[in-house]
Amino acid sequence: MSSTDSPRDLTVGELLRRLADQTTRLVRAEIALARTELTEKLQVYARAGGALGAAALLGLGAFGALTTTIIAALALALPVWAAALIVTLVYGAIAFVLVRRGQAVLRDATPVPTQAIESTKEDVAWTKTRATSARR
Repeated sequence: MSSTDSPRDLTVGELLRRLADQTTRLVRAEIALARTELTEKLQVYARAGGALGAAALLGLGAFGALTTTIIAALALALPVWAAALIVTLVYGAIAFVLVRRGQAVLRDATPVPTQAIESTKEDVAWTKTRATSARR
């Protein structure tokens, strides 16, 4: 039969075959659309990643220049080695405080999806209750 036949003229088997073919084409088209959309989004993320990487590199350079400036300013009143030692100790203290804060946050954080687990437990309890009452 040709594709121009009226659906009323087709057998149930032919209608089911057409439904299966159309469903397959629809699923493949949706997958292709999703693939295209993801590719476009990943390209945006790649460009953003490049920009963020460049910014991090330049920021690191700026931090080094700031460190040099602080040491040079302190070196006006102290020997250079003392100025560098002071800056190093201050940076070390700041790093220590940041590490302790990070550790505290990680210690308090739980990677377990507690809400989902509780919801699932409630669903299981509800299902058991319904199954028990249905048996009676």
